[in-house]
Amino acid sequence: MVGTVSRIVRFEDEEAFINDLDLALEAFSYLASKYGHNPVEGVVLWDQLGIKDEEGMKVFRVGEFPFVEGLLKLDLERIRILERYFDEMESKWDELSVEDIANYVDLMNEALGEERVYYDAYSLGLDRNTAYIILNLVSLNYLESVLEGKDREIFEEAVGLLLKYL
Repeated sequence: MVGTVSRIVRFEDEEAFINDLDLALEAFSYLASKYGHNPVEGVVLWDQLGIKDEEGMKVFRVGEFPFVEGLLKLDLERIRILERYFDEMESKWDELSVEDIANYVDLMNEALGEERVYYDAYSLGLDRNTAYIILNLVSLNYLESVLEGKDREIFEEAVGLLLKYL
């Protein structure tokens, strides 16, 4: 992708990172709705999985399965298979690694009899307390050149939040 840069970022405090990332993404989404450019094209967290259901791909973090279970358009048997594996992963949370998650994904897909669960963090080289961020430098430069007033303040705060980790 022309004008993009990808970066693995590391953080010590996952909760603080997620909070900062949410604030930055919210600000950039607001600015993109007004100016048509979003400098953050993607984020992959170390424990983020995708599950393909009848409607498409749904992405969430390992510990979020109980909250998204009702959103998955899959038959009850498949939901129960996924639930069993996710419960096991969550019970081992403190020592869970990207390799462990990748192995669970293989086991889940084998138990489902088809590839429905996807995990990109392992192939991206992520580890615990890391994320992969794709930034569009053209959009970042564009916003920096056109923003004024309150929108500029919002932009600068969002950039500042990202710079803490870049």
